[in-house]
This record gives sequence, C-alpha cells and structure tokens, in this order.
Amino acid sequence: MSQLTINTTQNVNINFTAASLGQRLLSFMTDSLIQLAYIITILWLVFNILGVSDAIKNWDSWSQAAVYIIVFLPIMFYTIIQESIFEGQTIGKRLLKIKVVKIDGYQATFGDYLIRWLFRVIDIFSNTGLVALISIIVSDKSQRLGDISAGTAVISLKNNVTINSTILEEIDAEYQPVYPLVIKLSDNDVRIIKETYNDARRINDAELVHKLRLKIEEVTGIKNQSGNNHDFIKTIMKDYSFYTQNM
Repeated sequence: MSQLTINTTQNVNINFTAASLGQRLLSFMTDSLIQLAYIITILWLVFNILGVSDAIKNWDSWSQAAVYIIVFLPIMFYTIIQESIFEGQTIGKRLLKIKVVKIDGYQATFGDYLIRWLFRVIDIFSNTGLVALISIIVSDKSQRLGDISAGTAVISLKNNVTINSTILEEIDAEYQPVYPLVIKLSDNDVRIIKETYNDARRINDAELVHKLRLKIEEVTGIKNQSGNNHDFIKTIMKDYSFYTQNM
C-alpha cells in the first residue's frame, strides 16, 4: 500500500495509507452484490408477489418506465446516498475499512460525493472499470478520475495505532466535559486539530496554537473559558473523546 500525505489548510502534513486496489475492488464487488440482492428481492416481492406487474401491464410504456425508475432509485443513487450519510463510506467500504476523504484534510462534502458519483459513468460503467483501474494505478494518490475532479482520495483505516496516534484522548471515568458544542466537529476535524496541535508543540509555535484556537472557536461557536490556548485545545479533544465514547 502506498502512503498518502494530506496537507491541511494549516500547512500540516497528515500521513495516511492509501486504500489498495484490492480493497477498492472488493468494496465495489460487495456493494454490487448488495445492489443485486436488492434488485432480485424487489423483482420477486414487489412485481410478482404483490402483483405490481399485473397492475401496470395495461399502462403506457412511459408510465411503466416511471414505476421501474422509482422502485430502483435506491440502486441508482446507492453510492452517493451512503457516502453522504456515512461520511465517505458505503457498506462495502465500511466492511473493507476504507473511506473517502478530501486531500486537503477536511471532511468531503455532498458536492464532492456528487462529483465522484457522476464520474462513475466514465470511470467504471463506460468501459468495465478500465479507466478507473488505470487511473488508480498511475496516480500518485491512487485516485480515479472522480477523485481527481472532486479533490478526494480513498484511504485505508486498517492502521495499527495507539491511542496517542488516534483522535481519542485518555480520560478518567469521572471526567466532566466542559464544551458540549464539540459535537459540531467531525472525526476528521478532531484529527486535524490533534495533528496540528502536536506539530505546533513540537516546534514550539505559539502563533499556530493561537490560530488553531481561533479556528475551533469559529467553527464550533465555543468560547475559550480557560484563558489559555493549550488548556482550551486539550479540553476540546478530551470533550470530543468523552462524547464520542459515550454516545
């Protein structure tokens, strides 16, 4: 697996492992099997058992087509719906432990997922996946055309990490959170905060810590109650760990 370095807007490099071609293929095949199972189930249950086929057999062709389109909409939008709901993952991606992220380090948006979804026509369906295969192999970030256009990449979550290299912080059982609004942050946001803060401490960059505190306040609406940038950021990370571990 190749290493993928994401440079955040704070000019901090975060290293990920790019999802392998095998992981992406197995993920695609898993999702395809789920979609096939849906199609078979719907054809059997809705059109045969419930008699929808008989009910619409005398309709004009446009009306019949409309019924089929409505019934199979979940298949058409399977990928974009799931990636939007599960923050860059489909069922297949979750099982294979891979995820779509922005190459600037932030969480991908619906617009990014939409671009990736639209490019599936070129990447996958127009040529049995040949374009996607070649693009992933030759791209230094293992991106297909949809990823390149959306500014995204697919990373592996199968890293052997300790708590110090994750977004989680060690907290006591009696820990009391201070800032409930940290739930506005995503896992990716907190990962960036932790990476940026650790880098700033390592090079003793007080200005970067100050800018990080301002950015957290801007995004969450939280105001620093401690008066100390370091204490504030540490509390933010601990509070996020508290709420995510107890939800």
